Amino acid sequence: MHKLDGPVDLKEAAIIARRRDVEVQRKNRVFNTRVRTIGIDQQALDAQVQDRKLQEGTEASKHAAYAKDLIRHDQTMCLLDERYKHDMINLNKAISEFRLAYQKPETRREFDLNDPQALKKDVPARISDNDPRCTVSSIQMFTGEDLNRQERIRRQQEQIREWSFEQQQELKNALEEQKLADKFYDKNRTALDRRVCELQQMEEDTRRAVTVATKDFNRAQATEKATRQKLEEQNVQEDNLIEIENHLHSDLLTENPKQALSAFGPNRVIVDRWKGMTQDQVDDIIQKQKQQVQERKRLEEEERQRNAEWDRLRINDARASVLLERHQQRVQRQLRKEMDCQNMLLCKNHKERERFLKNEVYVNVPTAKYFDQFNTTSR
Repeated sequence: MHKLDGPVDLKEAAIIARRRDVEVQRKNRVFNTRVRTIGIDQQALDAQVQDRKLQEGTEASKHAAYAKDLIRHDQTMCLLDERYKHDMINLNKAISEFRLAYQKPETRREFDLNDPQALKKDVPARISDNDPRCTVSSIQMFTGEDLNRQERIRRQQEQIREWSFEQQQELKNALEEQKLADKFYDKNRTALDRRVCELQQMEEDTRRAVTVATKDFNRAQATEKATRQKLEEQNVQEDNLIEIENHLHSDLLTENPKQALSAFGPNRVIVDRWKGMTQDQVDDIIQKQKQQVQERKRLEEEERQRNAEWDRLRINDARASVLLERHQQRVQRQLRKEMDCQNMLLCKNHKERERFLKNEVYVNVPTAKYFDQFNTTSR
């Protein structure tokens, strides 16, 4: 028999305890949905936090080095930019004050959340008119509510007084310039009036000379026109006599049938010269009309015979279509009967299979005890 009360092996017990702790930790990780689905790696996160701290320390040292370089550069620029001394002194002073006031460790964004002296260091909502906290959304100062209101009003009055004096001086200068301009305008207008009078006199002399020349030219033109009209009347009379003689001997009055022939073809005539058809032409037209009537009757008879043949073919096709449709209906009825028989057979087989599965196969229904045996260990 084995001894059950022997000495316990501490090493083996420690190994077993360690394995049990590992198993418990593994079960906690496996059955914890958040850890299993998201997959948090605590060591990796700690390494990232350490890297971030190192990176922030490096950046802080870089910022300190950059600050020292900026100070040295600013001092160098102050020595080089003497000609801008009055403007740059205020700017460098503001930069230095900003560095001394806002670039200290206690002026960081997160320091005010953990500052134990926050209430003692707190300042009123408004210290001065240039308080940077008095923004538009702070609603601490409105127009006309500044602390230096009396001094501002006095300066504004002085500024308005200076503006009024400047406007008076500008108005005085404008009046003097207007007087000079009016004097210069009157002088130019007098000279222009004198020049206009001279031009009007020259224009009147020129107009009189042009009038005399125009009268002489019109007189010569009238004489020439009378002579030309007399010659034109004589020519018109001679042309009228010749035209009357031509009309008397023309084909229109003599009614020559050849004058109606057109140059575009032998069967075309000129309408305004045509005097009518001859008897031979009329007889020829009547004969052609009779031939056309006979040809039309022949064509109508052929069309009637063709239509009768088409009607007979259409009736035969309709009779054949009816017979074919009846045959197809009989075949479809036969196929429907065979399909109904096949469906009934399939339905019977399906019911027999369901009955077999229900009574023979699916007889053991799993209970809750069957599902409780899963997820009991981490393996």
